Amino acid sequence: MATGATTTNRFSPSCLFRAARSLISDRQYFWTLATLVIVCDAVLTQLIIKFIPYTEIDWETYMAHIDLYLKGERDYSKITGPTGPLVYPAGHVYIHNILHYLTDSGNDVAAAQQIYAGLYVLSLLLTCAVYRNAGMPNWTLMLLPLSKRLHSIFVLRLFNDCWSVVFVQAAILASQTGVDGTAILLYSLALSVKMSALLYLPGLLVVLFKRHGMMGMARYLAVLTGSQILLARPFLGENTFSYIKNAFDFSRVFLQKWTVNWRFLHEEVFLSSSWAMGLVLGHVTLLTAFGLCRWCRSDGGTLAVVRRGFLRPFQPPALSPVSPDYIATVLMTSNLIGILFARSLHYQFYSWYCQQLPFLCQRTKYPLLLQLLILAGIEYAWNVFPSTTLSSGILLAAHVLLLLGIWFGFPEGRTVVSRHRQFKEKITE
Repeated sequence: MATGATTTNRFSPSCLFRAARSLISDRQYFWTLATLVIVCDAVLTQLIIKFIPYTEIDWETYMAHIDLYLKGERDYSKITGPTGPLVYPAGHVYIHNILHYLTDSGNDVAAAQQIYAGLYVLSLLLTCAVYRNAGMPNWTLMLLPLSKRLHSIFVLRLFNDCWSVVFVQAAILASQTGVDGTAILLYSLALSVKMSALLYLPGLLVVLFKRHGMMGMARYLAVLTGSQILLARPFLGENTFSYIKNAFDFSRVFLQKWTVNWRFLHEEVFLSSSWAMGLVLGHVTLLTAFGLCRWCRSDGGTLAVVRRGFLRPFQPPALSPVSPDYIATVLMTSNLIGILFARSLHYQFYSWYCQQLPFLCQRTKYPLLLQLLILAGIEYAWNVFPSTTLSSGILLAAHVLLLLGIWFGFPEGRTVVSRHRQFKEKITE
């Protein structure tokens, strides 16, 4: 009788409630909850593949490019497909060369979807690891599988953005664990797939400078540059100008009809060069503001950090260790600033920051309800097709509100605030 009573009591509502509360709030159960989230989302992804039709957008073009590549073509100006020329760096070519082989020259779309399903699960696993290192609360993991658009980008559209995103996530994780050599190579791989990874570069420079000093940062930048040249060598040797122009074309102008942001602008303004220059100016200004006023406060301010960096170029100018929380916060904020000022955002670009949004919301001091409203507003905007003045306006407002929250919240991460608080407490004792 006692054993039966104990078993019944173990499954009582109060016990189940305490277990659930521990699962979503106790740090020791972080990976238990993460495992449940990943497994459930993997099942959900398979259901999406099974019951929702695949939509062809760029996959055939990727494969057409690889057909020409396999025939020996190395001149980027001569590699083209159904939806246009090859406009991605060399890493994209190598990855899709492998996919071309694994999917019967691109004809086995089902196999490609399974590969991308695995890639999606990997992205989820990497995100959980980044969150764990940065001290994120358990319950935020349950927000990660909720994006309809993100699943579509991975397994129903097969966009190359997914590969760049996963390499960036791996780079952030590597940097958090202190292996910056590996991190810079992973970041270089992300950049070799799509130049959108450049949005992280300003934040990455801050992290490298604070952690390794001026000469150390220069060394890592040399590795980044050298690896890019090595990857692109076959194409640079054939037609250097064509490769650089196509793979890193900063002058491309997208039609307004495909954009998710700035829909409320008149088309002439949207396409104008003056608007493009205004966005560049805004991007640089906000990055500079964060760099000067927010990202070095814990080390005595930016000028003090720069001064120490130049006086002692071989030593780290940071006064305290560069924490995993700081790394993730600065890199993700740098990326978000770039997204805010992007001239055009296509639907697949949501993958650039979707899994980072719960983290960024937690770097504000907003109440939880407002954080959830920001997440819902952004998700809504990315699921309206075609975009409208309303959806575009909501997206802009959410981005601005989120960046303002980070500015006045925890721009260096929450752990920096905790260290300051502990230091003050020791002084007052």
